[in-house]
Amino acid sequence: MVERGYKYRFYPTKAQEENLAKTFGCVRVVYNHFLALRQESYIKEGKKIGYHETSALLTKLKVIEGRKWLNEVSCVPLQQSLRHLQVAYTNFFRGTAKYPNFKKKFDGQSAEYTKSAFTFNNGNLTLAKMTSPLKIKWSRRFKGDPSTVTVSKDASGRYFVSCLIKEEIKLLKRKKCKVGIDLGLLDFAVLSTGEKISNPKVLKKYSAKLRTAQKNLSRKVKGSNNKNKARLKVAKIHRKISDTRKDFLHKLSNKIVNENQVICIENLAVKNMVKNRRLAKSISDVGWGEFARQLEYKSKWYGRELVKIDKFFPSSKRCSACGYPLESLPLAVRDWQCPACKTKHDRDLNAAKNILAVGTTVLACGENVNLVSKSISCSL
Repeated sequence: MVERGYKYRFYPTKAQEENLAKTFGCVRVVYNHFLALRQESYIKEGKKIGYHETSALLTKLKVIEGRKWLNEVSCVPLQQSLRHLQVAYTNFFRGTAKYPNFKKKFDGQSAEYTKSAFTFNNGNLTLAKMTSPLKIKWSRRFKGDPSTVTVSKDASGRYFVSCLIKEEIKLLKRKKCKVGIDLGLLDFAVLSTGEKISNPKVLKKYSAKLRTAQKNLSRKVKGSNNKNKARLKVAKIHRKISDTRKDFLHKLSNKIVNENQVICIENLAVKNMVKNRRLAKSISDVGWGEFARQLEYKSKWYGRELVKIDKFFPSSKRCSACGYPLESLPLAVRDWQCPACKTKHDRDLNAAKNILAVGTTVLACGENVNLVSKSISCSL
C-alpha cells in the first residue's frame, strides 16, 4: 500500500470562494503569528517552543478580542498549519530545508483538512463550514476515501483540491532493458541507448514576455487595481512555465520507467551546483532534482530498480570501451578519442554508457565497487 495524491481543479461558488478566502487568511495569520512567536521566544529567552505549546496557545488566541474571527472557519486547517510549521522547523534543523519564511497574501495559498473536517460521498466532496459540495473537474477516478484533503489557490487564481489516497499499485511487467542517463544542459538527457532528449528551455522561451510583464508590474502604484492586474499577468506567465516544465518531466519519467527495468542516474548535488552564478538560472530551469525525484518514487511504485551513482564518479573522462581514465576533460570538449584503444566518443553518450556500467555493477555487487582502477570491478 502506498499513499498517492490525486490533484484536481475545481470551480467554487461565490459563497465557497468567500469561505476559502477566510480560511486561507486565517491559516496564514496563525502560521505567521506562531513563527514570529517561536523566533522571538528563542532570541529573547533562548527557549524553544514546539508544536504542543503552540497548539495550547492557539486556543487562547481564538478568545482574544481582536482575533475572534478565527472561529469563523474550521479549526482543523488552523491546527494543521501548526503541524506544517513544526515540520518546517524539523527540516531546517536536519539541514534539508531553509529557515521557514512568513507566508504572503499574494503567493499560493493552501489549507489542509483531515477526515473529521470533510465528507466524501459518491464523488461529492463537502468541506467543513460549507453547505454544498465543491464543483470538481474529475479528470480521473480513484478507489476508496481520501484520508486528507488539501485545498489550494495558486498565484494566478486557480483553485485545486488534492486528495490523499491509500491504494495498491499494480507492478509493471518486468523488462530486460537497462538504461544509463546522463543529465545535461545542452541536451536535457542522453541515454546509453544513444537517444538524446532535447532541453525544452522553458524559462528562456518565455523570458522576454516575463521581463515585459515584470517591468509593467514595477511601474504600477502600490495597492491599486492596475497593480493587481499586472501581478496576475506575471503570475500567469510563471504558471505557464511551471506547467510546461512539469508536463515535460512527467511524460519523460513515465516513458523511461515504462520501458526499462534498471535505471541508472548520477546523484547530482543540485543545491551546490546552483551556486555557480553563470549556470544557476539554466540549472534551475532544467529541473534535474524534480526529474530524479519522479524517477525514484515511480520506480518504487512500479517495481523498477533505480541506481544512483556517486557524483564524483568520472563518467565523462573514462573510456566506456576499455576503461582508460583521462586526467582532465574541459567542459568545452564535446568529443574525444581514447589514447589507449583509439575509440571516438561523444562526451555525453560515453558518460551515459559508463553510468549504466557502474550502475549494473553496483546492483550486482552492492556498494563495494572500485571506481579508481582503470576498469570497473567489484569485490564480493
